[in-house]
Amino acid sequence: MLNPDAKGRGFLVANYLIDRDLDSFSYLKKLSTEGHLYNGFNLLTAEFNAKEDIVCYYGNRGSTQPIRLKSGIYGLSNSLLETPWRKLDHGKCLFTSVVEQQLSGDRLVQDLITVLNNQELTTDPAIQRQGQGFDKGILPALSSVCVRTPHYGTRTNTVVLIDTAGAVTFVERTMLNCDTSQWSNQSFQFQLQA
Repeated sequence: MLNPDAKGRGFLVANYLIDRDLDSFSYLKKLSTEGHLYNGFNLLTAEFNAKEDIVCYYGNRGSTQPIRLKSGIYGLSNSLLETPWRKLDHGKCLFTSVVEQQLSGDRLVQDLITVLNNQELTTDPAIQRQGQGFDKGILPALSSVCVRTPHYGTRTNTVVLIDTAGAVTFVERTMLNCDTSQWSNQSFQFQLQA
């Protein structure tokens, strides 16, 4: 259940970007000491540099400590990192097949957005268990990578690409007026600072 008196999660990302005295792992370590004060969240932090890229993860409903992620492909859905749901595994397979094609530019972005909008249903007892309390009619829809129900579901897709030279492509697709036929698209390109 959501705690209406919990601290707001909205500043977690901004605080990380502003507080540059802490590296990504140290920021999450500090945050983990007060994670219980927030409603559930997952947070990924990253540092990109010439020697080694560092990506860290903390979910306040899982381990009490953040982790440094090793190189690889991970999945994150409406639970903790790598929760073994069939829809998560399916999404990772779709993602891997796109990445293995070594596409670039608009084609890569479009194929990744297609993955994010995949509505193939899977039968997953784990989602059935987590969905206790939900209307039984929407439980099958929760088993797809992209959830579409009248009052709950995926509203935004974001693709962030960072190349080896630090060039970033950020593309976001947002549903308008809860209407799956209306979308706003925004795209930004910029260079990471050293």
